[in-house]
Amino acid sequence: MKKQELTKLKLPDNPGVYFFKDKDGNILYIGKATSLKDRVRSYFNPDLLETRGLRLVTMVTIANTVTYQETSSVLEALLLESKLIKEYTPTYNAKEKDNKSFACVVITKEDFPRVLAIRIRDFEKKFSKKECLAVYGPFASMSQLKEVLKIIRKLFPYRDKCESLNTRGDLVLSGVKLKACFNAQIGLCPGVCTGKISKEDYKKNINNISKLFNGKKTEIVKSLENDMKDFAKKQLFEKASTVKNTLFALNHIKDISLIRDDEIMSFKSTNFRIEGYDVAHISGTSRVGVMVVMEGKEKVSNEYRKFKLEEKVNDDYEGLRQVLIRRFSHKEWQYPDLIVIDGGSAHKQVAEKALVSLGLLIPCVSVVKDERHKPKDILGDKVHVDYHKKEILLVNNEAHRFAIKYHKTLRNRIK
Repeated sequence: MKKQELTKLKLPDNPGVYFFKDKDGNILYIGKATSLKDRVRSYFNPDLLETRGLRLVTMVTIANTVTYQETSSVLEALLLESKLIKEYTPTYNAKEKDNKSFACVVITKEDFPRVLAIRIRDFEKKFSKKECLAVYGPFASMSQLKEVLKIIRKLFPYRDKCESLNTRGDLVLSGVKLKACFNAQIGLCPGVCTGKISKEDYKKNINNISKLFNGKKTEIVKSLENDMKDFAKKQLFEKASTVKNTLFALNHIKDISLIRDDEIMSFKSTNFRIEGYDVAHISGTSRVGVMVVMEGKEKVSNEYRKFKLEEKVNDDYEGLRQVLIRRFSHKEWQYPDLIVIDGGSAHKQVAEKALVSLGLLIPCVSVVKDERHKPKDILGDKVHVDYHKKEILLVNNEAHRFAIKYHKTLRNRIK
């Protein structure tokens, strides 16, 4: 996609969520913005490669168009982004499985549910699905999520740590005067600990919080307007005034600080992904190709892939080209940060041409072998070779092992 095409989009200077899509309409990346116009324009700055990394450049190159969905606040944009990323799992968005330090919001299944911000790795240890009314996320930034909950809690106060009146029954029976928790004293907890709020009214707060996380603000507004009218008819003017204040706050959320440039995904993944490719056959028979994956310093064996190749052509270059074309037809598979090829400069050129034909700008290195099939050189960008040398050699060796194993399996079936 080119910068001049942005003028056709007429992007608004409002908060919202934007979608980079390829020519087939597949969503490559979902992002949030304080200003849709400014945020999307930033992807076409001349220093994009230096400031945001090669993966982002590749994504923008593949993209055919950008669509967007406006929201009335940055808070809604942030919540909507999280919901849609979970729904569509775009290739270029960070994935929950890649980073257990991501955060989520848990609403517990209790008479007076708690609302908690928690790391995903901790959530998996502390909670079972049966104990949860709802779970929202992942959110990349815990600090950002806490800011979100501060805003929501002022609109719809909730309990997080304090005990409910139900669990303090012994104290009530013994005549002890119950003291409100600190959050109740400053208006962030509705008084669950002292019985100030009924189970029914508290449930309304929790339902509204859930609706916010599900992008249903209009439903909340409509419900609050009905409540306000109902209270006014019954001459419950204090309650009607409280609802009116909540409505005003909901429609005038001060949340401009929620999205900061340093919290936008850098595309310089902490889990650097390397994919290795190799082809194996005997005189053109039982021809196979494989893909192996390493993220960080760990093999990701469940993402290894096998490709059965045509028997007609005894051509390693064509085999490699076919494997890459077939692999990158799967846009739902996460793209690599680096590709490792077994072979010399000719193999590397074939791989790079195949990638260019697909509109991809993914760096590629090749491992040159000696007569004993031992690595003697690595061709490619010096930065990648120097920084990832150990991983490159491990991936290359693993690709060769996996290709031979698949080839032998296929050959034995024929026998």
